Amino acid sequence: MISPLAYIHPEAKIGENVEIAPFVFIDKNVVIGDNNTIMAGANIMYGSRIGHGNTIFPGAVIGAIPQDLKFHGEETTAEIGDNNIIRENVTINRGTVAKGQTIVGSNNLLMESVHVAHDALIGDRCIIGNSTKMAGEIVIDDNAIVSANVLMHQFCRVGGYVMIQGGCRFSKDIPPYIIAGREPIAFSGINIIGLRRHGFSNEVIENIHNAYRVIYQSTLNTTDALKKIDDEFEKTPEINYILEFIRSSERGIIK
Repeated sequence: MISPLAYIHPEAKIGENVEIAPFVFIDKNVVIGDNNTIMAGANIMYGSRIGHGNTIFPGAVIGAIPQDLKFHGEETTAEIGDNNIIRENVTINRGTVAKGQTIVGSNNLLMESVHVAHDALIGDRCIIGNSTKMAGEIVIDDNAIVSANVLMHQFCRVGGYVMIQGGCRFSKDIPPYIIAGREPIAFSGINIIGLRRHGFSNEVIENIHNAYRVIYQSTLNTTDALKKIDDEFEKTPEINYILEFIRSSERGIIK
């Protein structure tokens, strides 16, 4: 299962049933779990931690040092969960002293030429489209879909169950359950199809929709809109998530 044409540092730890193709480079201080497939020409660099059942395509580079001039060789990691598909030429940098680790969760699809910068946190079951670039210390919550050629500013957060249109760029947070699109990027409605696919009932979807009508379609400012929702809406998990997300946003949300 391991090609003699691959280079594996003797200190690297490799799990069971791992397929390693020719011309793969695996550095020291790397831990790779069971049932992974690493295709030809992939590079698994110092500080990488890879879980189980991942498929890593040719040209991917995991664990390269951050593209951050403040990085001075600190001991940091790039941590990948389980059952991810990491396509050709994806780059996932390891962390800096800011957080110490870059994390990609489980069951994600990172398409060709995606870049995940230092100290980023990507949750579970996300789809990231071709050539999308994510700057340092971003956060993407579970079940988000980020289409191709999206540019995400550092420190931004994307909420769960979001759909972001291809080619967008943004420097503010995108709250959960919505579609974000157009130029400049703006609230473009609720991600109804995505919510139905994930089993949300019509009643829950309508409740989410009503909350965003208050936030985006009323004359209230954001603070007053959140107070109105807090006062008048039933405190479901979805409403609580929306309120928590927007109130904790340091960059503000897209309009």
